[in-house]
Amino acid sequence: MILPPASKAELSFEKVREDGATKTCLVVEDEPRLRATLVEALAVRGFAVREAGSVREALAALAEARPDLVILDVALPDGRALDIVAGAAELTPAPRMVAISGAAGPDESFALAERGVRAYLKKPINLEELEAAIDKALSLPPDLAPHLKSAVGLIPIKDVEQDARATMVKEALARSGGSRRAAARALGISRELLQHILRKG
Repeated sequence: MILPPASKAELSFEKVREDGATKTCLVVEDEPRLRATLVEALAVRGFAVREAGSVREALAALAEARPDLVILDVALPDGRALDIVAGAAELTPAPRMVAISGAAGPDESFALAERGVRAYLKKPINLEELEAAIDKALSLPPDLAPHLKSAVGLIPIKDVEQDARATMVKEALARSGGSRRAAARALGISRELLQHILRKG
């Protein structure tokens, strides 16, 4: 992986959360030099960065503090990225995820995408690819179609709608630190409608 020096390029993605705090990133990579390069590239550009070299270390880091972003290698000494993705999915709010690998097959890449990984980079990567992947992870919505398709015939549509609404409200409130005004803005609804939804729930 070749990254240009930090002074030669600036990542364009937003590094500050809505509540004004610095965005945090967990870098999970077992190759020390690549991990150090990723950590430096993100730290220089304003992220508060933690690092891990294994599934065990990554899950411990996730248990201590929820990052806004996780950049994770697919193949690790004690497991696979899917093990970390499963742990991250339990967090509220859930972190955005970018996977990197030189060896993942199409089945594993599809499984990662199904479980919330927003972008995938093949090694070796460069700064422009990293920037594009992080921009995508932080700004684009996930593809809900695979999950909705798998629910057909198993869950009535009204239950899917209720579950989706409840999940999105819970996530918006978590991301906004409990602020109903900010949560309503994130959901694209009025604060009055959000209060109505919360009263019904």
